[in-house]
Amino acid sequence: MKVILKEDVKGSGKKGDVIEVSDGYAKNYLLKKGLAEAATSSGINEVHQRKTAEAYHKAESIKAHRELAEQLRGTGVTIAIRAGENGKTFGSVTAQHIAAALSELGFEVDKKRILLKEPIKTVGTYEVEVRLMEGVLSKIKVNVVAQ
Repeated sequence: MKVILKEDVKGSGKKGDVIEVSDGYAKNYLLKKGLAEAATSSGINEVHQRKTAEAYHKAESIKAHRELAEQLRGTGVTIAIRAGENGKTFGSVTAQHIAAALSELGFEVDKKRILLKEPIKTVGTYEVEVRLMEGVLSKIKVNVVAQ
């Protein structure tokens, strides 16, 4: 019997999959617990349309993130912070500061996407990675100057 899974079922498949199972398993477990519904031609068509739409939206998202990464590549931001005469800052430059500086330039980047091993605590120029999504990253220059 063919069924369309409504939820993930361990050992059988993931939500939205169309699978072939024995009649007893389908009737006594999957259908009874509401984990699946009987596969009709309209239901199967709906699943295929949903998967196609999801794939299209994912591809569009990847395309938009890659375009943003290209625009960001080589971009430089300058952040002014109070510092002593030896170049040591009072405080530190964090991902939040960098995200705010990027938003002033017109790039909306979440602070969680900016990869800093540790906050910047000295004056100078640093190269920082921005990971927009899995496999899409860009490097920007952060210039920290004394105020």
